[in-house]
Amino acid sequence: MQTHFRDFLIRDWQPSDRLPACELIRSVLAEYGLSCEPEGCDRDVFEVEQAYWQAGGEFWVVETADELVGTAAYYPIERSDRTVEIRKMYLVPSARGQGLGRFLLQSLERAIAAKGFEQIRIETSTKLVEAVLLYERHGYFLGTDVETQRCDRVYIKRIS
Repeated sequence: MQTHFRDFLIRDWQPSDRLPACELIRSVLAEYGLSCEPEGCDRDVFEVEQAYWQAGGEFWVVETADELVGTAAYYPIERSDRTVEIRKMYLVPSARGQGLGRFLLQSLERAIAAKGFEQIRIETSTKLVEAVLLYERHGYFLGTDVETQRCDRVYIKRIS
């Protein structure tokens, strides 16, 4: 996958992105008072090949001026047939407020639908105020059964 949004390049993750992506996610979480859990729910960032590619998902990075400024990913989950979870959708402060988050979410939804999935789950924290608003504005409904410890909300959307 490779596409552009304004001055941003959105492309497939490469092994050389491992540490920059981990650092980006850690810094965004810290900005909101949340901790990165490299041995827990953030382990997948260190194991993209297994957690995403081998599972049938995708992991994208966003860059501008050769600097990593965002991540977005999804993978199928065993919870229910034809369901994926959107994960690791993070943007650094300088990349926010330009419509990039909306563009990423819509691009993920198109990629997910193209693979025949029918439902999306997104776990998040109410501390990530902008993310919560983004999901609610784009047809995601509050669900139940949050599985990730640092999250207190799960959003669900059916797609065609």
